[in-house]
Amino acid sequence: MTTTPALSHVAVIGGGICGLTAAHRLARRGVRVTLIEGSAQLGGLGTFFRHGNRWVERFYHCVMPSDAALLQLLDELGLKDSVRWRKTTMGMLVDGERHRFNSALDLLRFTPLRFFDRLRFGVVSLLLRRLGRGRDLDTLRTEDWLRGLYGRRVWEDLFAPMFGSKFGPAFGDVPALYLWQRLGRERNVATRGYPDGGYKTIIDALRESIESAGGTIRLSSPVHRLSHTAEGCSLTFADGESLNVDRVVSTVPLPLLRRLADNDLATRLPGTTLAYQGVVTAALFLRRPLTGHYWTPVLRSGTDFDGVVEMSALAGSYESAHLVYLMHYTDRESNLYREPDDAIAARWTAQLLRVHPGLRAADIEDVRVFKAPFVEPVYPRGYLAQRPPVVVDGTNVLLATTAHVYPDVTSWNSSVALANEVTDLIAGLERQKVGEPA
Repeated sequence: MTTTPALSHVAVIGGGICGLTAAHRLARRGVRVTLIEGSAQLGGLGTFFRHGNRWVERFYHCVMPSDAALLQLLDELGLKDSVRWRKTTMGMLVDGERHRFNSALDLLRFTPLRFFDRLRFGVVSLLLRRLGRGRDLDTLRTEDWLRGLYGRRVWEDLFAPMFGSKFGPAFGDVPALYLWQRLGRERNVATRGYPDGGYKTIIDALRESIESAGGTIRLSSPVHRLSHTAEGCSLTFADGESLNVDRVVSTVPLPLLRRLADNDLATRLPGTTLAYQGVVTAALFLRRPLTGHYWTPVLRSGTDFDGVVEMSALAGSYESAHLVYLMHYTDRESNLYREPDDAIAARWTAQLLRVHPGLRAADIEDVRVFKAPFVEPVYPRGYLAQRPPVVVDGTNVLLATTAHVYPDVTSWNSSVALANEVTDLIAGLERQKVGEPA
């Protein structure tokens, strides 16, 4: 009598959008899945808090019309039509002065650049995507590419502070390919989307899908140790409990995975060491809007925050309040990241009042500060050749992390696309297990 091998038991470590999508895909294919999240809430960077009767993301997010993988997932979950699309605009706050930054006329009036540099900026920006085609942008420094195209002054006065705020001291060495890919997703004037009910609706729908298909979700269950075994993988939790599975999909950042891995697995993990930028974000609820621009970089204006996102320009008001995010990308070991939340809230509020003189202290209803240690890898040049494989050699551990989405921009869309790739690979392995063609 011939028996058909049972489908594997797969543990997915990390309950962010990548882990949730992977667990959803596997559970819907009949694979036994256990999703493990160390905190008390699913969502990763999409976690949320309550403000009145509305759930609010701790970190800002939006959907772009080009987010094909994410939109397909929302369609499966019955949420695609819940996305409300709005045209959004961009401002610039430079040397304490506010500027519109959306049209050719705005550019001509953009006095932080000299007139000739404004003209050059406009022409090059129109051609930038075309100028990058066919070039090895992965090995070309962003600084070298942009400085050569736009000139020294535009690089030093505009791009250098913007990239420095995003990537820290290594900003000039980031591959030009990253910028080129980002330009393919975003524009100054762009249609952006936001789901009714916020991103919590997506997280809740994925949780319901996983559990209704027989999957298990464990919250507040940080993994203490991950071991590769002859039979598969073993996970040990802080209380000493063990879980033996056939495969593991890890979505946590590689530095965290290294801390969890036993000695044998650690030697098999990718050798490339990536630096990561964390972020400090303040969510402010205001009684009046600021400028109406969704996104405003802040340059040389005496603030610790280097960007403003007026979320209400996209998502509408929050029970008559206008939601604004202030942010600063920073290393998790920086003084700012270690500073108490209340001190950051007080200082950033004072700075916002200073750069927006029409805003009064009485206009600010509430301020919440949130931090995330691993938001954006700082990719080195030539990273396409260094990007780690999905399958850890000689193990049943698969990786689906932000280190794997490059050259795509780190986003919910790229995380969903990566989860699709990894789960398709597992599905092929499962078909081989039961004797079907992969």
